[in-house]
Amino acid sequence: MQDKTGDGYVFRVDLRLRPDPSSTPPAIPAAAAFDYYESVGQNWERAAFIKARAAAGDVGRGRAFLDELAPFIWRKNLDFAAIADIHSIKRQIHVHKVDDRLTAKGVDLKLGRGGIREIEFYVQTQQLILGGRHPELRSPRTLDALRALEAAGHVSSQAADELTEAYKQLRSAEHRIQMLADEQTHRLSESDGERKRVAALSGYDRVRSFDAAIERTLKTVNRRYGELFPDEEQLSSKFGSLIFTGVEDDPETLSTLSRMGFSNPARISQTIRNWHHGHIQATRTERGRELFTRLAPRLLDAAQASGAADTAFTRFEDFFSKLSSGVQLQSLFLAQPKLFELMVQVMAFAPRLANTLARRPAALDALLDGAFFADLDSEEDRNAMAVAVSRADGFEGVMDAVRRVHREQAFRVGVQVMSGAASAETAGRAFADLADICIETLAPAALAEVERLGGAFSGDVAVIALGKCGSREMSAGSDLDLMTLYRAAGPGAVSTVKEWSAETFYGRFTQRLIAALSIPTGEGELYEVDMQLRPSGTKGPVAVSFPAFEEYYDREAETWELMALTRARVVWATSEGFAQDATAAIEAALRHPRERARTAKDVREMRELLEQERPPKGEWDLKLSPGGLVDIEFAAQFLQLAHAAEGGPLSQNTAEALVAAGAAGLAPAPSLAALRKAWTLQQNLTQLLKVALADNADPSDEPKAFRALLARAGEAKDFRALKAKLDTARTGARQAYETIVRS
Repeated sequence: MQDKTGDGYVFRVDLRLRPDPSSTPPAIPAAAAFDYYESVGQNWERAAFIKARAAAGDVGRGRAFLDELAPFIWRKNLDFAAIADIHSIKRQIHVHKVDDRLTAKGVDLKLGRGGIREIEFYVQTQQLILGGRHPELRSPRTLDALRALEAAGHVSSQAADELTEAYKQLRSAEHRIQMLADEQTHRLSESDGERKRVAALSGYDRVRSFDAAIERTLKTVNRRYGELFPDEEQLSSKFGSLIFTGVEDDPETLSTLSRMGFSNPARISQTIRNWHHGHIQATRTERGRELFTRLAPRLLDAAQASGAADTAFTRFEDFFSKLSSGVQLQSLFLAQPKLFELMVQVMAFAPRLANTLARRPAALDALLDGAFFADLDSEEDRNAMAVAVSRADGFEGVMDAVRRVHREQAFRVGVQVMSGAASAETAGRAFADLADICIETLAPAALAEVERLGGAFSGDVAVIALGKCGSREMSAGSDLDLMTLYRAAGPGAVSTVKEWSAETFYGRFTQRLIAALSIPTGEGELYEVDMQLRPSGTKGPVAVSFPAFEEYYDREAETWELMALTRARVVWATSEGFAQDATAAIEAALRHPRERARTAKDVREMRELLEQERPPKGEWDLKLSPGGLVDIEFAAQFLQLAHAAEGGPLSQNTAEALVAAGAAGLAPAPSLAALRKAWTLQQNLTQLLKVALADNADPSDEPKAFRALLARAGEAKDFRALKAKLDTARTGARQAYETIVRS
């Protein structure tokens, strides 16, 4: 029918109103069509079927098909959600106040504001709601249905008259536009000359009179259309129309998406239409689709507000498409719009968190907890872990359970950092507490597994955290610096291990613990584990005996190893007594007398070597830059080592160590103040950067909105002011380091 020959063509044919046209053949079995409409059919498709009739072929079977489909089209019982979704057909079209923007030049008489579509939707939305119980309203012809709605008292006579006259005028003008060049167009030309031809065909002598008549009609239709369901929430954007019904891209919607900053509006439109078609689990149910109809414009507005619209949408797409169910989460997002905006912001600014959500959407289950933004409480995390592990089966089951709880709780901390709800200090402790809980859970499980495989061994073992975990200054992605310390039982102790020595037994325990903490499982990864800070590093046994520990730190340990030991903290032990003994041994090693000048020289040489071998990777290398975190840590650790023998304060935490040094008068107050100021600023920035960006990413390349977020974290007016503040703080910290770490 549509192929052009020497004699022209018959009709243009559009097959896109069949079920799911992007993935179905041109002709489909009736049974497949019924399955589609019963499972994922949408209200705009119900509206399309109002006009359906059997036109050719086996007309009897065609009528039978439509008769059987009638319950889908004309639902007798509609709940509030279904009615709201029908309203959405109308609400997706941006309704403007009647004003001079409704002009004849270039107007689309069918799809534009005040056009034919608004009249049809005005009628069809009311037919869908009322037609199930009132068959007299089911006419497929727009004007007949309008008069039926008038007769039933649902439309005023004045409105019916105005819309009837408007429909006739717009249809007539549409026909005349298409008569001129036999084009399938609905748009009046911008050219006065072209419109003058249409005006003449319409009986007007002057194009200005024709334009005025068209504009009056458009304003009348738009006003009447705006009166339909007036109290419903808008499903458009301040940027314009957002329409995703139908099977083709709406031109106005594409323009809106372009104005919102999306580089490929057609892809965005197609993706959202696919979601409306139930192509993903989150929108597979009718309720899921109804909720998404309301969520879609909020998603697009939130993506635009992030300043990185494409990135935010793409990462949300990765996450949303992997949800097993979308009803509960979409309901939460609609009920808490600020929370949803934050989630989209996470998608835009935080690839680490976004990747977590894309791989493991279940991490968002934590959002369903009303305490998600409550103060971070390690005991709640510990209880959640205990419950999860109690349901696990076997060692591998425990490993999976730990990863699930860790993922949810780490996500919660990360979002609180992004939102500003958690300070750097709070986040650092929360990440460390979470690591402690994972170790406390997996260490006894690893020990039990070794005993299951090789028998029990009499003795004690402790897990000691060093580095950021030991000092409770962890951030997202921090690894674990660990050491295991054991003490075999004395003579006469009973063991069922026949061929293993204490070193072998506790070495296998350590290896099993490392595996439990680090190897990927079906639930993902947990931590990278580094054991190189143990005595003798990689050259020594993986598990350290208690006597060897004491002897090594008494006789062999170098200054840098003692600096690392200032952060050592017992996380778990098989007995409280051994935990206390291990803690005492750590303190004894630190309080061993040492020469201040030699210690200062060692610290300076180590820092100089670090600067040569690991120079900063850029101005945002907050760790290695002069005046960065390493300088501040070295200064704090030096003060502890230099004064520990005389009873000076010891603290694993850098900030607390600086405060204690000030209280004890161990260094000039201005120097300590400069260190604390630089430490706080750079920790605040580090927490946000580690949550949000990949390692070594330059925030200067990130969207303006993220740079503003970073400035807020650094308590600066804007990003430029933040950079100046950072430079000043690091300069002061470097000078303070050089003042303190000297002979």
